[in-house]
Amino acid sequence: MSEGTSAAPRSASVPPAAPPRGIQVATPIPGPNARAVIARDRRYLMTSTKTSPIVAASGEGVWITDVDGNRLLDFASGVAVQAVGYSHPEVVRAIREQAGRLTHFAGTDFYYDNQTRLAERIAGIAPGTFDKKVFFTNSGTESAEAALKMARYHRQKPITIGLLGAFHGRSMGSLSMTTSKPVQRARFFAYAGGGHHIPAPNCFRCPYQLEYPSCDLYCAKILKELYFETSIPPDDVAAFIAEPVMGEGGYIVPPPGWHTTIKSILDEHGILFIDDEVQAGIGRTGKWFAIEHHDVVPDIVTTAKAIGGGLPLGAVAFRSTLDFPTQGSHSNTFGGNVLAVAASLATLDVIEKERLLDNARLQGDYLLRRLRELQAKYEEIGDVRGLGLMTATEFVTDRESKTPAVAFRDRVLAETVRRGLILLPCGKSSLRYIPPLIVRREEIDEAIEVVDASIAAARAQA
Repeated sequence: MSEGTSAAPRSASVPPAAPPRGIQVATPIPGPNARAVIARDRRYLMTSTKTSPIVAASGEGVWITDVDGNRLLDFASGVAVQAVGYSHPEVVRAIREQAGRLTHFAGTDFYYDNQTRLAERIAGIAPGTFDKKVFFTNSGTESAEAALKMARYHRQKPITIGLLGAFHGRSMGSLSMTTSKPVQRARFFAYAGGGHHIPAPNCFRCPYQLEYPSCDLYCAKILKELYFETSIPPDDVAAFIAEPVMGEGGYIVPPPGWHTTIKSILDEHGILFIDDEVQAGIGRTGKWFAIEHHDVVPDIVTTAKAIGGGLPLGAVAFRSTLDFPTQGSHSNTFGGNVLAVAASLATLDVIEKERLLDNARLQGDYLLRRLRELQAKYEEIGDVRGLGLMTATEFVTDRESKTPAVAFRDRVLAETVRRGLILLPCGKSSLRYIPPLIVRREEIDEAIEVVDASIAAARAQA
């Protein structure tokens, strides 16, 4: 269901309400056909990868049809992958045409016109007016690996600093910077060394028990005032890596000024800033890259998920001066696969032609407003936050203590599935709302109705 999350328990104590509007739930979820697939899956696939009872058969727009014929409203987008919705005709056409010509010819050893065109597009939309280059990968994890290697290669320094709660991948190198859940690190030490972490800028749960703006951005200034004075020698730091909006860690939006303060500290010491846009990038927050909300220009940008149009693709955009000078220093086999590149070019075209950045801002504001209406209705919703169509609700046992209501969140999630709405958890007790960028107001209203009914049902089970 998502990076390292656990399955929410299904409940039969409260019957689901009649499905509203476009949602059609004809069988329990999972239904008989889905249960048969799940049983076979558990026999043959690795157990740590599946957490949802949904078995998809097809998708169109913001809708998923499962193998039992249930029509489900998808506010997960394949974990923020399907930016322009499922089976968009232009993306499907691009994939079919490319598949009829060529699917692979050693992507990193030979030249392709569409790969070069995509690199030009990415360099053009990535932040910064300086010359940029692009390296293609197969995933967000691999993008993080490439960025970390690039920083260490050029700075010849051993340390990278990140944020507690961040997710940058599960390979042994990226895992050194991933701290969103203990299960992701347990029993894998020693992974690549050199990773240090500072607390994330979470105003709802300030680790220093301060309040913005009277805190004077202590959560940023502490890097220089405490860590550089005690445990992290700044002259040994190659890079600082952060998500502009923390994804798996809880959809945490840093307060205004945090990024600029951090960047000024990094610049003072010649430390590279790696911007992890794997989940937040490619229009999700209403801009091509979420870092644009913070008026900061990173040295390296990592991306994946939405950029592939549903196919495995990632990319790293970086200052051209950070290019590896020697062939073979870093490479892969499938990075920039021509089929995925064709889907990516079509996806970027659709985002531009259908003005989906504008739609993400417009519908994101509306979604945020509707979720805050639920917050006013239910005291279990402690916080509502987000940028564009990257939004979350955090559940608490009470608003004074802010104790995470993990079991309650899981009951709500189970009820939304029963009622035909696909959501994902994040953080300790939050739900994230990441519909395709094509989502309309009426579909947001339908999702809110389901969440409303699901919270009421979860309350009744307490």
